[in-house]
Amino acid sequence: MRWTLVTAIAPVAWGTTYFVTHEYLPTGHPLYGAAIRALPAGILLLALCRQVPRGAWWWKSLVLGTLNMGSFFALVYLAAQLLPTSVASTIMAASPLALMLLAWAVVAERPRGLPLLGGGIGIAGVCLMLLTGTVHLNALGVLTSATAMVTSSLGYVLAKRWSAEVDVLASTSWQLVAGGLVVLPFAVVREGAPPSLDTGAVLAFAYVTVVATAVAFAVWFAGLRRLPAAAVGLVGLLNPVTGVLLGTVVAKETLTLQQTCGLALVLLGILLGQPVASAAAARLRTRPRTPGRSRAVGAESGRDTRVGRTGRTGRRDAD
Repeated sequence: MRWTLVTAIAPVAWGTTYFVTHEYLPTGHPLYGAAIRALPAGILLLALCRQVPRGAWWWKSLVLGTLNMGSFFALVYLAAQLLPTSVASTIMAASPLALMLLAWAVVAERPRGLPLLGGGIGIAGVCLMLLTGTVHLNALGVLTSATAMVTSSLGYVLAKRWSAEVDVLASTSWQLVAGGLVVLPFAVVREGAPPSLDTGAVLAFAYVTVVATAVAFAVWFAGLRRLPAAAVGLVGLLNPVTGVLLGTVVAKETLTLQQTCGLALVLLGILLGQPVASAAAARLRTRPRTPGRSRAVGAESGRDTRVGRTGRTGRRDAD
């Protein structure tokens, strides 16, 4: 449960980026937005870990950085400009199921019944929370958001597969730097000069870079290393929950009954996917059925050990 709570920091932080991007960051510069978000965050973590890639981690960092950061940041930035936050968040809510299926194919983590049920319940809850009325759908925006969901899910599974090889802080920093460097040349060619930033945009980028990127991805990959992919994916549903609650606070509105029911379904879906219940059941299955007898056997084993050491029987205690 401790690592579940730590991992939850990431989707909560990411849930704020839609609002920040839509309200404060310049439009029409998704590639520069991705580069400005990834590169400073990667350099910050690199300064903390002071490790550079070795061997295969040069190309692994490039692959993971492109999937998890470079292309993902650009696609999310663009989706936030083309779609209402509610629609973009709803599409991304399918990522737990995508993560489960990809984890099954890549790291042989077969999805179990409860996490799959939790994923379905969670997606239904997100739909209840966000799809509260008629909204305009931009086809490019929908495709962009769906592509971001699939590519990031694949990147997360690959990161989980390779996670035991290096320190999580180091691998996160390499991914961020690689992702930023991949996107930057495309930004120069496609978008020309960097966007001019006012004070609000600078502060917004500072928040997105440090909190919603450096800190969030470090704890996310740490959670992926220690928890099943299904559990981590369902924790990601806190992303749209945060977006709804933030919008409610900013707009000073109260949650409707429909949104409240949706929130309850999302939380239920997250709980169903956590490994606490299965771990407790495993401990019960491995617990000895006759503790008294087990202790007696252990005591006998201990006396036998003493006999082997002294070459005498337990009568030594009586002598």
